[in-house]
Amino acid sequence: MDKMYRKYGITSIKAIEHLVLIIIAIATVVAIGQEIKHIFDVGAVALADLLLLFIYLEVLAMVSHYAESGKLPIRMPLYIAIVALARYLILDMKAMDDWRIVAISLSTLVLAATVIVIRWGQLKLPYPRPRDEDEK
Repeated sequence: MDKMYRKYGITSIKAIEHLVLIIIAIATVVAIGQEIKHIFDVGAVALADLLLLFIYLEVLAMVSHYAESGKLPIRMPLYIAIVALARYLILDMKAMDDWRIVAISLSTLVLAATVIVIRWGQLKLPYPRPRDEDEK
């Protein structure tokens, strides 16, 4: 049973994983196209448009990195969250009360501090490298 799971189960899960990655990449490219069309329709580029394109670019980079390495670095979604909060703040600042602006700003600072802590941990406290089977 274990061999059958390893042969078919893991292979099936990997196939579904790659299919979903392709769907995410295609959806992101479509969203980029829609945003570019919107920019041309309006005839002007706003900062919010650029930040949204940057978010899409980060999503594509995250999909690419995950497809290549099979690992999802936690910093990439944090970068996306920081840019999304900045975009939200820029778009709706006039309609927000002071406490909401402070809360969003503090949230952005917490996310930025989290990125710094994670990066510090990667540099100062790296995971031990797994030994190859040949060395055992």
